[in-house]
Amino acid sequence: MELISPQKEMYAKEKLSALQAQRLAQEIAFAPVVFQISRLMVKFGILQLLLDNRNGLTMKEIADKTELSLYAVKILLESSLTIGTILRNEDKFTISKAGYFLQNDTMVKINMEFNHDVNYLGLFNLEEALLHGKPEGLKVFGEWSTIYEGLSQLPPQVQKSWFGFDHYYSDCSFEQALEIIFASKPKTLLDVGGNTGRFATRCVEHDREGIHVTVMDLPQQLAMMRQQTANLPGADRIHGYEANLLDPQTVFPVGFDAIWMSQFLDCFSNEEVISILSRAAASMNERCKLYIMETIWDRQRFETASYCLAQISVYFTVMANGNSKMFNYEDLKNNIHAAGLKIAKIHDNLGMGHAILECIV
Repeated sequence: MELISPQKEMYAKEKLSALQAQRLAQEIAFAPVVFQISRLMVKFGILQLLLDNRNGLTMKEIADKTELSLYAVKILLESSLTIGTILRNEDKFTISKAGYFLQNDTMVKINMEFNHDVNYLGLFNLEEALLHGKPEGLKVFGEWSTIYEGLSQLPPQVQKSWFGFDHYYSDCSFEQALEIIFASKPKTLLDVGGNTGRFATRCVEHDREGIHVTVMDLPQQLAMMRQQTANLPGADRIHGYEANLLDPQTVFPVGFDAIWMSQFLDCFSNEEVISILSRAAASMNERCKLYIMETIWDRQRFETASYCLAQISVYFTVMANGNSKMFNYEDLKNNIHAAGLKIAKIHDNLGMGHAILECIV
């Protein structure tokens, strides 16, 4: 791993006192309780109430306004007080800085919904997933070998949180990504693992003169893509190419000016990544560029981002496929080189912490 500051300093030495370390250990032990209490403080509107009433509210006032029982409110408030998301002065409760972020930070909201709806039940099977190399938690939703095969069949709320998470982290980087890609004026682009066609749509909007985008994905994903893009401007320039990229016999179509992989390679093991990239390289000529966009956890500007990404890796282990994770830079670089590709340029700090690696043959 090629850690950068501030992570390099933070992860190199102990930064907690003995009492702080003991407290952290207890927070870890009670983490599922802390999570659910905090989620319900948001869902039941208690944190918003405290935001709206900066002078504080009594326990009874909160119970009256939320129509929860006094017992339920007492459980929520006493737990939250010790967690640190609220404060108490005399008989009135107010919101803390942590509570403010829990209520107002969009990324926190997205992460919380994703963990509750997609991951929470399946995480009980993390031990088996690590031992077997399979997404053992996925069975809480269905019998698929990967979550991608079952996306269109997930319960509506689970599907909503999954796509909300996926789109939130990718969409914020799309505008910068478009500027990088279209600097080379491509006329054809292959969007590998393009899912619902969200980036393909942005491409045809960005280049109204005639860019053609082909989404390469599983047939289930292409069906959703066609449904999502059917009536949008430029839909006639968005095409589908059915492919199971886990099959080493699946070849890439040739003749594209650019190949795009956004938050895609982190869905596969290193061996699978090398196989996919090798087949992509075989389809490329000297003018074609491959753009890989990933949230590389050890190239983040802020340590909190590294923390979030390292935890997101566990989703891949227990729910998605059992054998992939968020990349560190060294692993991704080695995979690219093993596939016979060269990294021509790296664009860091895009959107919510993405990097784009421009690769050539």
